[in-house]
Amino acid sequence: MARIEVYTKAFCPYCTRAKRLLDGKGADFSEIDVTMDRAGFDAMVARAGGRRTVPQVFIDDRHVGGSDELAALDAKGELDALIGRA
Repeated sequence: MARIEVYTKAFCPYCTRAKRLLDGKGADFSEIDVTMDRAGFDAMVARAGGRRTVPQVFIDDRHVGGSDELAALDAKGELDALIGRA
């Protein structure tokens, strides 16, 4: 299985959506809550090429994007291969 990291903030509906999609796939992921973690937030922005919104999803250190991009990968049938389910 791939190494999946999801940067989130509390009360973020898009974060919940991304995590539910990954949970539904049976994917293990680590959640990095940057709600009160400025250093974590800064690290996320640096890794995500300046994107400041959450969630930001990384699969095997590849920046996938946010919730919409994750859902689009799933709709195209590409997410399973990325997370190691194919």
